[in-house]
Amino acid sequence: MVNLETTNWIIGVMAAASAIQTLMLITLAVVGYRLYRQVSKTVEDIESRHVAPLRRQVDGILTDVQTIATRVSHQTERVDQAINGTIGRVDETADRIKESVRDKVSQATGVVRGIRAVIASVLTTEPAAEPPGRGQGPTVLEEAGGRA
Repeated sequence: MVNLETTNWIIGVMAAASAIQTLMLITLAVVGYRLYRQVSKTVEDIESRHVAPLRRQVDGILTDVQTIATRVSHQTERVDQAINGTIGRVDETADRIKESVRDKVSQATGVVRGIRAVIASVLTTEPAAEPPGRGQGPTVLEEAGGRA
């Protein structure tokens, strides 16, 4: 018959090795779980002591920035409207001044032409018997720049 003692001894060693491996895995799992709980607790503690106050400060700053941005936007719209209104009023004033100057220049031009015509008629040596425009020399209108 075959001797099973060696086979039994090898199976026993394998069983003992498996039991030792199982105990090591269970121990590693328990240690790993304890480390996980400790790290989680530490992270929560750091978050509550440091991150939460920083977050409140950042939220406050963001609220202030949003308020300032809204105010700047509103003021920008007001300035834009004021500039557009001012440009419109400047254009209107320029048109009024242009019309006023044009009227004054037209009046002054008319007065100057009239004075020129009077001076030209006084200085003309044409006989009074001949009507203007039929003589040899230029007429009063021709001297004044008008059409004959």
